[in-house]
Amino acid sequence: MASTCNRCYVLMVLGIVVISSMVASCGANLLQDFDLTWGDNRAKIFNKGQLLSLSLDKVSGSGFQSKKEYLFGRIDMQLKLVSGNSAGTVTAYYLSSQGPTHDEIDFEFLGNVSGDPYILHTNVFSQGKGNREQQFYLWFDPTRNFHTYSIIWKPQHIIFLVDNIPIRVFKNAETVGVPFPKNQPMRIYSSLWSADDWATRGGLVKTDWSKAPFIAYYRNFKATEFSSISSNSISDEAVQSNEIDANGRRRLRWVQKYFMIYNYCKDLKRFPQGLPAEC
Repeated sequence: MASTCNRCYVLMVLGIVVISSMVASCGANLLQDFDLTWGDNRAKIFNKGQLLSLSLDKVSGSGFQSKKEYLFGRIDMQLKLVSGNSAGTVTAYYLSSQGPTHDEIDFEFLGNVSGDPYILHTNVFSQGKGNREQQFYLWFDPTRNFHTYSIIWKPQHIIFLVDNIPIRVFKNAETVGVPFPKNQPMRIYSSLWSADDWATRGGLVKTDWSKAPFIAYYRNFKATEFSSISSNSISDEAVQSNEIDANGRRRLRWVQKYFMIYNYCKDLKRFPQGLPAEC
């Protein structure tokens, strides 16, 4: 695997040469990459390590975490979310370090009653502080088929992608005093749990336990680690334009125009003293 997945590349941007090594986990076996951490037998890996499922019932949810920690990279995972009446359930898929000043990069999928759309909730924590939520509807039914959810994490920015379409870019704003996740290695976590006190319509719609067990599926995990990247080597605009082409930028604007339903950077009622500095 190492011979096919390890490679070095030279990126020339604005006359600056940046040398970076990339180590990819190709054709990953979930048994090799993840530990089932809670929920007893509600979390399962089967099909010779090619498929993982999490289950939730009235007694417990379930979860898993990566064996490895990562410091910068691209994380891809295909998910098929809980189908039918998923109100009150949350499927969380995220990167996180540990401790009171932890960093975290979140995808959370908030369930809904049959026929109503899931809400994709994103957030970024740095040094223990979050409150950077953006929420989206999806332009497809995430319960019918598998879809790829990705995070690109570099010192310059964090990019959230769905089926390789960028939906959110969180830029490093340390120059204006905003901490950015760049020093703490993080593991990948996922869990399926009940949060019917807030997840669906602010808690008005409760989990219908007669529909249990609720099951989410995972496959085709891939991790590409980035190393030797200097946050001062090249501008964020140069890196971002290298990763998001013109079509990608158009798609980012399309998603944010038509599918974004909440943006903390526009919530003046929440921040009456002024929007956060990174906004």
